[in-house]
Amino acid sequence: MKTTIVGKQMNVTEDYKELVNKKLSKFDKFFREGAEAFVTFNRRHGEECLEVTISANGTLFRAEKKSETFRNALDECIESIERQIRKNKTRLEKRLREGAFDTPDSTEKVPEVEEERELIIRTKSFRLKPMTPEEAILQMNLLDHEFFVFIDSVSETTCVVYRRHDGNYGLITPEK
Repeated sequence: MKTTIVGKQMNVTEDYKELVNKKLSKFDKFFREGAEAFVTFNRRHGEECLEVTISANGTLFRAEKKSETFRNALDECIESIERQIRKNKTRLEKRLREGAFDTPDSTEKVPEVEEERELIIRTKSFRLKPMTPEEAILQMNLLDHEFFVFIDSVSETTCVVYRRHDGNYGLITPEK
């Protein structure tokens, strides 16, 4: 797995890079060649924040954890991503490497996680109106929603604005 390690406003030491590569090698059994991992180290408000995103065959796995140390945050991220993979294993088997969920050693105990069923409880449709991202944020706030789907008046593409955990806003646009 190709790994990219980035430090936001900090330098990542070689020890951490080696630790990340060692911990992420655990996932090699799940992914074919071409999988990429992006790891971001960051210190915010006295806490160590770690974000791990793995991209494999068009599927993204992501975990972001805050802890007292980067080691603890890394362990929590690894557990979280492994839980995501195990929880969705039947749906993922076609996309991931064949036999990824077979245990090579029968003595190895693989924890079973109950698969979540996807239930659409409500379907809602509405007319999309061309607007700027600023107008979409205003509309989202007026509706007191966490996200808002709209058509960008400049690019004429369907976009999404959303409220981030830090109180700022994000914009999702399709790739061309």
